Amino acid sequence: MPVIVLDRDGVINQDSEHYIKSEEEWVAIPGSIEALADLYRGGFRIAIATNQSGIGRGYFDEFTLARIHDKLRSMVELAGGSIEGIFYCPHTPSDDCNCRKPRTGMLEQIEFEFGGPLLGSYFIGDSRKDIDAAIDYQLNPILVETGNGAQTAATLRRDSVEGILQFSDLRTAVDHILRER
Repeated sequence: MPVIVLDRDGVINQDSEHYIKSEEEWVAIPGSIEALADLYRGGFRIAIATNQSGIGRGYFDEFTLARIHDKLRSMVELAGGSIEGIFYCPHTPSDDCNCRKPRTGMLEQIEFEFGGPLLGSYFIGDSRKDIDAAIDYQLNPILVETGNGAQTAATLRRDSVEGILQFSDLRTAVDHILRER
């Protein structure tokens, strides 16, 4: 079964410059939950790879993050889908770890946990870190314009980065993926 990797904040849920620190602050972007369920029903294994430096900064703890992810999983399951794995980096940028995107440690972990290569899989994100991690790991990057995506699109154009599929949101990206299948 093919795998799709997604960033979380700004792709599936609304992002905040003040971090998503509670279940109440976690609000799905319209259409994203249904899009994830459609991916699952379309035969894809779903993995989420998300930087969560709010843990390292002391804004919330891993228990709170688990409750947020339980909320996400429950919503997707109610829509008829399933998320196979949620992988996160709790470190701050100054920790210089291998798991924080744009480094590829989380992608390596997904490969290990899922028991197969990700080569050629889609990676849907809204930031340059997502795009760079996808390219470095030989995945097919997709940029959505929600979250930080519109700003990221401008920097990609400025830096003459070509060949990145871009869509207005996760719903339209998923529709494209399922049509191409």
